[in-house]
Order: sequence, then structure tokens, then C-alpha cells
Amino acid sequence: MTPALFPRCRRPLAVLLCAQLLLTACAATEPPAIASGVRWPTPAPDSRMQVAQALPNFEAPSATHCARPVQTHETPGLQRVARLDRSESRDRRSLADTAAPLEALRKPSPVIAGSLAAPLAEAAPAAIAVPASPSAPRVAMQAPAHAPRPANEPVTAGMVDDNADFSDYLAFRERTPVEHRERDISARYLLQVHDARGTVVPDAEVAVQAPNGAAMWARTDAGGRAWLHPNAFDKAHSEMYEVTVRKNGQQRTAFLQRGQKNAVDVVLDGQPGAAPRRAQLDLVFLIDATGSMDDEIAKLKTTLRAIADQVARLPSRPDTCFGLVAYRDRTDDFLVRRHDFTNDLNAFQSVLDKLQAAGGGDYPEAMNEALNETVHKLSWRGNGTTRLVVLLADAPPHLDYGGPQYDDDMVAALGKGIKVLSVGASGLDKQGEYIQRQIAQYTGGRFVFLTYKDAANPASGPGTQTVHDVGNYSVQTLDRLIVRLVAEELGKLPAGG
Repeated sequence: MTPALFPRCRRPLAVLLCAQLLLTACAATEPPAIASGVRWPTPAPDSRMQVAQALPNFEAPSATHCARPVQTHETPGLQRVARLDRSESRDRRSLADTAAPLEALRKPSPVIAGSLAAPLAEAAPAAIAVPASPSAPRVAMQAPAHAPRPANEPVTAGMVDDNADFSDYLAFRERTPVEHRERDISARYLLQVHDARGTVVPDAEVAVQAPNGAAMWARTDAGGRAWLHPNAFDKAHSEMYEVTVRKNGQQRTAFLQRGQKNAVDVVLDGQPGAAPRRAQLDLVFLIDATGSMDDEIAKLKTTLRAIADQVARLPSRPDTCFGLVAYRDRTDDFLVRRHDFTNDLNAFQSVLDKLQAAGGGDYPEAMNEALNETVHKLSWRGNGTTRLVVLLADAPPHLDYGGPQYDDDMVAALGKGIKVLSVGASGLDKQGEYIQRQIAQYTGGRFVFLTYKDAANPASGPGTQTVHDVGNYSVQTLDRLIVRLVAEELGKLPAGG
């Protein structure tokens, strides 16, 4: 893709004139108006991704409601595939003289509610793809063991906002040498979008382009803001970027010049459409469902109703859709099991109650695959919706597998306006903390961590201590902290939204 930026600045004699014009545009108090019909850039292929996935999915969230029964889709793990193969082998022998097609034997497991996204025969190959480094040992380290806690014991947690304390976050990254997928976020700019009356514009689409064709996408949050990281997508570190914002037929462009200022303000002419009569909230719980997560899953089951009730009583009275994505690992019965959005809280609670912690084996799990399905395969609503993911995990993703990678999908999440609240459960190591904080910071979310009376001993009960590399935090019960973060996000919405 070659953007139409500065088309006349190609001849040497025009360089000085173009530079003068650009500096004049950057100094303007308001961005230049954009004529109707100006092109909207198309996402360019990411060279690090597999050919089949070369075009990132930045399709705008567009679902209009979640008034539907729970729909469940599952990607099987190797245990399921092995059982299926054995069953098919027996059935082929018993049906050798019949004309029944083999596809008739590929039935979904009776333990799964709803319908599969695709026939199991199609899902299996993706689930059992060979790791990128098949010769490497699979076991990185064993998951930490901890004694179960009493069922009625509260779970306490703290929280840090790495975008608010950005210099501390950069220092944390510098002193934490762990394996991860690198995205350079050292250069950071704040985009703020308002309408002509000065009211914030939530959920506006944003495209940022460099003269060399590199581009990134975002959607503003409930407060009309988005963090832009040019080094994360432009390895050439261009000096100038075109920032285009659009919503409901209104479109404006401004220019971002490195080193000139830390924020870019864009004003959309007129009133970019009426806000929904009620705040709309899409809330997803993305959960590591391996054996070491038994305590955390049990606690979520008992507190979900309280979380939902407290969210429903917030001043904005949000219209809330709930989604659940659970994941294990390739050698388990399922790799990813996702339950699409519903507003039926009783049905959602029933689905959560059936979730059991099991499997795992080695320490890293299938977080990459689960985050990919969360971002791309759930029915996210459009039209000014606030979109949040609560990621609850005690282990990092497998970085030795082929297929989706978490950094590509945190970039896609920003493009779709999805914030991730990463919750580090007991046993999360330095690598897991680093990656969870990466995802949260890039998408504009927060890093939440469980706390204990004795930081090194989760069995010691609730308290204020943590093993994580954080400071300046207060402690609440986990359910109240989640509600607080949801309330803060919805509280940024303009009046009437």
C-alpha cells in the first residue's frame, strides 16, 4: 500500500516548499477539513504472519445486539482428536459394508452446549498444527502448585496503570529480560477527539499512516482517547504521520510530527451522531482453564452475579453483553472454548458453572490462540460500545507454537476498540507478568494482580503483598476492583451515552 501523502514532494526542488507547507499545517490550531470521498486506508499484510493470515482483520465491530441464547464454539485439543480418531477407526471397521460417509461420524462432543463454529473435521488441523520449533523441548517449567483456599475467602487484588506511570513501565521493561514478542512502544502520543462543542467522541475510527506506507489503526475509548505508538508499526521511524479520524460520516485529518508535542487533538465538524440511549458494554472473561486455575475459576463462579449486579446499578445503567472464552493447551481435551455474547445472565452463569479447571501439564498455555478468537471471532457490537476483556491467567502463552501471536492480536484489539484488563493470578512468573502488561498497556487497559498476606504463599490468604514488580497500588477485593474499572471506563462517556 502506498498512501497518497504528500504526492508532490517527490522532486528535490520541491522539498523545501513542501517542508514549509507541512510545518504550516502542523502549526494550525485545527486539522484541515477532508473532502468527502477521501479514501480510507486498507490494512497492509503483516510480513511476520503466515500466508493464510497475511491480512489482519480490522473489520469494524458491527453486531447490533446480544439478545440470543449462549452459542458455544470449540477448537479441540489433541486428546479429543485422538479419541475421535480411535472412535472413527472402530466405526469404519463396523461399517465396512455400508455406504455411510465418514463425515457422518464427526459429531460434536455431547458435553458442549450450542453449535460448533465449523465442522470438527475443519477445526482439527488448526488445533494440531506442528509447533514452529518441533525439536525444542515442550516443557519450559512446571506450573507452580499451591494449596486450595477456603471457598468463602475473599480474593484481594491491586492494580497499576502503565500508561499513567509510563516512565516506570519503561523501566520495568528494561530490567525484565524475558522472552516475548517485541513491539517498540518507547515513542508514545495521545490522540484526543472532540466534536465542535468540545464533547469527547468515543469509538471513533483512527488510521495513522507514514509516508512509506506503514500504518496502524485504533478506535477511541469512552473518553475519546487513544494511545498511538509509531515505532510499533513503522520501523523507519518517519518524522511525520497523517492521522485520520472518522465517525458517522464525519472525517478529519491532522498531522503528527515527532518531537513537536505529546498529544494530537482532532475536532470533528458538527455533531457526529447521537449516542446510544444507554451505555453499551461488551464484557468478556478470557480465562486460563488449566488445572492450576481451579481456585480462581471457583471464585469467579461465586462472584459473577455480584459483579453483574453492581455493573447494572452504575449511573449509566449499561446494556451489558457477557462473553466467555476459556483455553487450555494443545495436548488437552480442548484448546479454546468460546461462548459468544449474550444478555441472558442466568444462561451465562450456567455456562460458567460448568467450566472446570483441568489439564495443562507444562507451564505456558494457549493464550495466543484464545486471544485471537476473542478479538476476531466474538460478535462485538458497534455504534459506540465500550468493549472490555478481563484476561485471568497464571501462565504466559506458548511462544514456540506457530499460528496466532499475542502482539498481532493486541494490535488488532486496539484497531477494534477492545481494552484488555490483564489479571495476573497466583503463580504468574516474570515472563507472564511482562506479556500481560504488554497487552494491557498497548490496548489502554490496566494490569491487575492478586495479593496475599504473604506474597510468596497464595495459601496465606488475602492481604496486601505481591511478588510482582509494581508499586503505589491500593488493594480491593477482585470483584469490586473489576466493577471499579468498568465504572471508570463508562464514566468517561459523554452525557446521554
